[in-house]
Amino acid sequence: MTDTTLSIRTMNAEELGLAINWAEREGWNPGRYDAALFHQADPSGFFVGEVGGQAVAVGSATVYDEHFAFCGLYIVAPEYRGKGYGLALTQHRLAYCGDRNVGIDGVLENVKIYQRIGYVPYYENRRYKLIAANKKFNSAAIKPVNREDLAQLLAYDRQCFPAPRELFLKEWLEQAEGMSLVYRVDDVLQGYIVRRRCVEGYKIGPLFADNADVAEQLLNAVQTDIEGETVLLDVPEINKDAVTLAECAGMKVIFATARMYQKGLPDIANDKVFGITTFELG
Repeated sequence: MTDTTLSIRTMNAEELGLAINWAEREGWNPGRYDAALFHQADPSGFFVGEVGGQAVAVGSATVYDEHFAFCGLYIVAPEYRGKGYGLALTQHRLAYCGDRNVGIDGVLENVKIYQRIGYVPYYENRRYKLIAANKKFNSAAIKPVNREDLAQLLAYDRQCFPAPRELFLKEWLEQAEGMSLVYRVDDVLQGYIVRRRCVEGYKIGPLFADNADVAEQLLNAVQTDIEGETVLLDVPEINKDAVTLAECAGMKVIFATARMYQKGLPDIANDKVFGITTFELG
């Protein structure tokens, strides 16, 4: 008789590549270096469900601090769907998160399923697509991120993200084939942007800025050397200025998720979030 018992264990950094490969197979267009970068966020937070030694489901649960966690990278192999393995993996991940407020970016057609396990939808994150162009920007204010920026950048990031994430950001800002820029006037940081190389084109995230003018300048600056390439930006519709910016830039929506939380909407500066970091990590 075939054993159908699911066993769940933590993936190591090398095995995390399996989840990224599955994400590519699902058409998620992951970053080329996502496996190593994601692992920095929480080395113990990536799980694989196996049946008879065969991987059937993967998922992450990134614990940032004692108050906040984020679940993502959730995929069940097509031939194993509908057997309860995904729910078991999700329950395991929530147990790992403990009593924290847990967030997800849930596929819209599955919102009711997520509601049954305690998630509440608050707004959509909409993936916008554009073709990069060589645009003008304020070169006096926008510079590549350097070590001297780090302390101020981390403080700025904390306004826009529900928990500190220093170790992850240090790697994220310096990733291979990436670009990280800050907007600074009179030694005051007013925003920053990160671009990462993906299987196809590039994704931007995060894009945090004091206002739409700063965000637009950063968005223009990060395109200048990749003219003609596809660029994706995940915009929270809770920030109406961010939606307007994307639409005025000629970007088109190609996908959307429901941002959901278990214990309420985090108290962050949503008006400064013009693009989230990733669907997988929040």
